[in-house]
Amino acid sequence: MKFTRSARGLVAAAAAIAISVGTPVGVAAADPATGESRVTGSSTYGPQRELVTVYSASMGRNIPLDVLRPADRSKPAPVFYLLNGAGGGEDSASWANRTNYAEFFAGKHVNVVTPMKGAFSYYTDWQRADPVLGVQKWQTFLTKELPPVMDAYLKSNGKNAVAGISMAGTTVLNLAIAAPKLYTMAASYSGCARTSDPLGERYIRTVIEDRGKADARNMWGAYGGPGWRKNDPYLNAGKLRGTQIYLSSNSGLPGEDESLEPGSSAGEGIALTDRVILGGGIEAVTNVCTQQMAEKLRSLNIPATVVIRPTGTHSWGYWERELHASWPAIARSLK
Repeated sequence: MKFTRSARGLVAAAAAIAISVGTPVGVAAADPATGESRVTGSSTYGPQRELVTVYSASMGRNIPLDVLRPADRSKPAPVFYLLNGAGGGEDSASWANRTNYAEFFAGKHVNVVTPMKGAFSYYTDWQRADPVLGVQKWQTFLTKELPPVMDAYLKSNGKNAVAGISMAGTTVLNLAIAAPKLYTMAASYSGCARTSDPLGERYIRTVIEDRGKADARNMWGAYGGPGWRKNDPYLNAGKLRGTQIYLSSNSGLPGEDESLEPGSSAGEGIALTDRVILGGGIEAVTNVCTQQMAEKLRSLNIPATVVIRPTGTHSWGYWERELHASWPAIARSLK
């Protein structure tokens, strides 16, 4: 795992700032009672990195954001929303902790914004508050509240793209469907675009109910009902016309990251076995979903870049390389 001191500090500070009642350095505190979504705080982690908190009026709380800034701020830059997976950045499984993405973007003229909340939420609008997860209105936050706030705060050029892994690989497609003119490109890495068929529903329930201990019926209503169909990118694929699409998945078979170095510990061996068995199984499911979505887009004559890797599990090394591979297309879409 690629933990860095700055990443650990950012994660620790996120929780503190998100619940802080004081005024963070550099930004006047906003009064949540006004009901207005706005920046409520910021802290700097080096010349190109900030922790920014934004109050969400729909959720009634502060949301911490890991923000990477371009080196040259003399001219406006676009905004790339990069979403974490099932843990929502609340655990160690995040872009900040598992990749060197800060170094990758250091020389690129773009603002990268990653929410550090949203565990097991599917970054969607839930129909009801959940006893475990509370109020979840992520689609409203990400498509209506956050973009104008970030555009003003970052002095952006008004262009946006979005990408996400695993859980968020489903989300980015639904966000593009809900806000068809907001993103120039949506990139889904190892996501499942089927939400209302039995396999897709079971996959989502595994994330929300087995891992998150929440009730997925509070999200989209009765299993297989209209709420699940409304949030099924496969069924609503026609609404993606006009947005550039990037879909990728691995096969689930062991690949270049599934090997042990000489002298590895027993614990590392157990972790690798878990990744091969569990991560391989999950990736096999997302592989099926990705191929089905690709075929759906082809049937609708909607252009998409589709990358199906012959090996690889549901794990960070592959997602980091996929980010690098897809970035040239994302960058072109933002010009």
